Parts: sequence; C-alpha cells; structure tokens
Amino acid sequence: MASPLEQFTIKPILDLKIGETDISFTNSSLWMTITAVVLIVFVVVGTQRRAMVPGRWQSAVEYFHQVVADMVRDNVGAQGRRYFPFIFSLFMFILFGNLLGLLPKSFAFTSHLAVTFAIAAFIFVGVTIIGIVTHGLKFFTLFFPHGAPLVTAPLLIPIEIISYFSRPVSLSVRLFANMTVGHVLLKVIAGGVVALGSFFVLPGLLPLALLVAITLLEVMIAVIQAYVFAILTCVYLNDALHLH
Repeated sequence: MASPLEQFTIKPILDLKIGETDISFTNSSLWMTITAVVLIVFVVVGTQRRAMVPGRWQSAVEYFHQVVADMVRDNVGAQGRRYFPFIFSLFMFILFGNLLGLLPKSFAFTSHLAVTFAIAAFIFVGVTIIGIVTHGLKFFTLFFPHGAPLVTAPLLIPIEIISYFSRPVSLSVRLFANMTVGHVLLKVIAGGVVALGSFFVLPGLLPLALLVAITLLEVMIAVIQAYVFAILTCVYLNDALHLH
C-alpha cells in the first residue's frame, strides 16, 4: 500500500531550467492551471446570457458573487469595492483548488505550504503597500493601539509588530494544515476499505461508510477554508484602510 504522504509528492511533467533555476512544469502547476481554466469557464459561461430569470449555472455564479460582495461590504466597507475583483478571484481559486483536489488522481496544491505561503505573502505585501499609500507614515500607528497609555509602548509595539508579521504564516498554515490532514485521513481510511473489502465484505462496510462521511466533511472544510482565507484577507485590508 502506498504511503498516505505519497499523494503530496511534486513530480515534474516538463523539465525546464533557466541557468541553475529549475522552473519545471509540475503536477502542482498542472492542477493550478486546470483550476484556473475550470474557474474561468464556470464564471464566463454562467454570466454569458445574463437572463432575467437565471438558470442553475447563472444562479450559482450570482450566489458566489453575492457571498463575496457581502463579505467585502461587511468587513471592509464602501472602500473595499475596488478590491472586490481580487477577493472574488482569491476565494474562487482557493475554493475550486480545494474541491478539485478531492477528485481521484488529482493533486491538491493547496495542501503545500509553499503554495499557500506564496499567496499569503502576496496578500500581506499588497495590504501593507495599500496601507502605506493610503495613510503615509500614519500607517505605523497601527502598531500602537489607540488610547493605550504611552508608558505601555515598549511592551505593546513589539507585540503588535510580531502579530502583524505573523499574519502570512498563520494564514498559510491554516489552509495548508487543514487540507493536508484531511487528505491523509482520506487516504488512510480508503486503504482500510480496500484491505478489509478484499477479504470480508461486511467488515469493509463500516470503513466505507466512514470514508463517505469524511469525504462530505472534507467538502465542507474545503468551502470553509476558502471562506476563512478570503474573510481574513478582508479583515487585514480593513485594518490597512481604516487603521483599526
């Protein structure tokens, strides 16, 4: 039986190098591309007709649009409208990546810390730049809570700085850890179903039922983790815009 961790192995599909830098097209790159293509087709086809009475496909796209629009409005406010396209793309890309990663023979790229940290670091740098451009040097007052006694500055400022710079770490690890653990659990239980089912039919039914239940749970976790990633991005953006 293959190791449960084997499913996370990144394998080159097309070997490419620029000097000493390896830029090979891997299975991770392939499934990122597939996710992007599926997402584009989903949105473009769903919004192509724009019927007054929407069909199922258009309704699905409009539902996700409304979910993200409400998220941005509630957590960022009116100033967040200009950032809606990015938040919507971020949410949908992670959501589709999580869900497609549950398919047999697929590759869950969101279960790799390198991928989730790259996304989180991009958000962190972008939000920081937005805050500095919006407020100038006043942005750095974010590291000292409003109304706190000045004497507490030597203690509070280092804590706030550490907390701020830990954002991309916590944001990336949360998604990576949840997806990795879920896929390992599915692999282990699936192996148990095959092993027991090969010898005893009835004993194999219990692991099978458990596998179905955990798969449904993983679908729910995939949705929740995409939502959490997007909503935390909105919270960080709100801090940068309003210095809360």
